Amino acid sequence: MNKGNGDTSYAKNSTVQSKIISVGKPIMKEAVLEMLCNNVIESMGIADLGCSSGPSSLSVISEIMDTVEAANRLLGRRMVSEYRVFLNDLYSNDFNNIFMSLPAFYDRLKEEKGLECESCFILGAPGSFYGRLFPTNSLHFVHSSSSLHWLSQVPAGLESNDLKRLNKGKLYISKSSPQSVVDAYLLQFRNDFSLFIKSRSRELVAGGRMVLSFMGRSSTDPTTENSCYQWELLAQAIMSLAREGRIEEEKLDSFNAPYYAPCTEEIKDEIQKEGSFTIGRLEAFEIDWDGGAVTDIHTPHGKLSVGRRVAKAIRAVVESMLESHFGIEPDVMDDLFIRYGDIVGTHLSKSRTKYINLVMALTKKW
Repeated sequence: MNKGNGDTSYAKNSTVQSKIISVGKPIMKEAVLEMLCNNVIESMGIADLGCSSGPSSLSVISEIMDTVEAANRLLGRRMVSEYRVFLNDLYSNDFNNIFMSLPAFYDRLKEEKGLECESCFILGAPGSFYGRLFPTNSLHFVHSSSSLHWLSQVPAGLESNDLKRLNKGKLYISKSSPQSVVDAYLLQFRNDFSLFIKSRSRELVAGGRMVLSFMGRSSTDPTTENSCYQWELLAQAIMSLAREGRIEEEKLDSFNAPYYAPCTEEIKDEIQKEGSFTIGRLEAFEIDWDGGAVTDIHTPHGKLSVGRRVAKAIRAVVESMLESHFGIEPDVMDDLFIRYGDIVGTHLSKSRTKYINLVMALTKKW
């Protein structure tokens, strides 16, 4: 993610991620309340996996605590006495941006919930969630939003140093991708997601809850528009620069995004195979590419505005990957996302393609 608070930063361009969190709130609150009804908790361990560093980094934690405090008031007793909160993301995440906002967060806890700092301990937990992060039986609630569609690596056989270019001219799965590319992506997702589930099963107490929200698809076909078309249009923008000699076309042929949007059947298969969790809820929601801002896409100004918002949102997430692989200079990067915004605006004025966001609530069996 782009760090800081600049015009192209994730902090300024995470409306879609905030919308996704908002859509999943009822499921998250339901999971918290069910857990409180069935468990006696003195010190509640909460982990937000893939917390990033935007305005939503602490909003999820605040919502979880609001739900617990509301239950305390309803029942006339404290169900939870203290909170142990772990914020996780990769080592390169802008944790400083989060930590700088903690004093104001603690002030709000005291003013709005009457909680002192001594009852809420917030810690950073850097590292990949595709593996163990926390001690055994140390967590009661795990949340992750807009993160699990990112794979731990580019699928085997599609790495940039591989001599075979199996997915030429594309950044991700597309209608023209050979079956071997689709199979490689599915295998990588299965390996990663099963490791994620296995790791969390060790860290959560029996009866603990996990709410996961990430990009998926509505069809078993991984080449549907709501699964991959944002990558297809970005590849078109990059190819337009390659034709002008401003980006090496060979580098486009060797780039494959470490991303996968699964269908519900693929998710269920891995959860059932691991065996430690029951699925309470598994819902699919449509999300606008620009987060749902009210704009008339059919006017020239509206088309331009929507395209630019989507381009900024995508840039905030993928710019560092593109910069690392393509070695793109800042002025070329600017031009790339201007073109991408134009292409997106034109596409959305003809077809209101939407993201599919999957939200699930899981309960640890034992």
